[in-house]
Amino acid sequence: MHQKTGMLPKRIILVRHGESDGNLDTTAYTTTPDHRIDLTGEGISQARLAGSQLRSVIASSASNWKVYFYVSPYARTRSTLREIGRSFSKKRVIGVREECRIREQDFGNFQERERMDVIKEQRQRFGRFYYRFPQGESAADVFDRVSSFLESLWRDIDMKRLNHDPSNDLNLIIVSHGLALRVFLMKWFKWTVAQFELLNNPGNCECRVMQLGTGGEYSLAVHHTDEELIKWGLSSDMIADQKWRAHACKGAWNDQCSWYLDGFFDDLADSEDDDGDGHDNSDKQDQTNSLSMHSRYT
Repeated sequence: MHQKTGMLPKRIILVRHGESDGNLDTTAYTTTPDHRIDLTGEGISQARLAGSQLRSVIASSASNWKVYFYVSPYARTRSTLREIGRSFSKKRVIGVREECRIREQDFGNFQERERMDVIKEQRQRFGRFYYRFPQGESAADVFDRVSSFLESLWRDIDMKRLNHDPSNDLNLIIVSHGLALRVFLMKWFKWTVAQFELLNNPGNCECRVMQLGTGGEYSLAVHHTDEELIKWGLSSDMIADQKWRAHACKGAWNDQCSWYLDGFFDDLADSEDDDGDGHDNSDKQDQTNSLSMHSRYT
């Protein structure tokens, strides 16, 4: 699947929304529904700057390029996209889609401040991934819907729904929320729950650039530095895997990736011979067990 890298997006860029009224003053959530919380003046400036920076990244390696946007339906993400769009001409934008599955984690309707402080303290003790907010969602719930979105995204690419000319570099830009972007990366790179717990939330209008490597795999290490990856909370093993992906052939298996096998098993043998006598020994053991069972019931 997806073997023709010329048809794949060159970059998938994840962008968190700009500073919102709720980021500035959490009491906003007590009177305003979360989906209606909009950007502050600073958030608008951040989004405009992000648009300029995104254009610079995309235009730096090619003259023929296009962008396609996916955006959460929340007011602050729609406003962020609007300001980012000021850096792109109409001929560069081949489409945009509002995508409900990449919305913010549901925290439970109106959020009374003192109650939310208690709930978030409970989340820290319970675990950020599995804790479900009363009348809301857990990060695991968000993971499920983001996973569904990711499958749809690949179908859009495979079925050529994006109207993409292969002679142009395609860049997908996803404007969403901090937790949704973290679980997107978790799903894409097959990170474990323990690894998710290490991740820091992106800052307002911070970007995560997943760029196609030389062999057809996407990696954060093509565009970003080790220092950035460390700042975001990636462990040394996770960073090493990103570097491997930057040059790996698509679909290859990273034997050095500790959580692919070693994180689930103890001392797996490298070959059948390392088990002792191999199949012969297993066959003898099976015969012994069979005789033992026969003698027990006869």
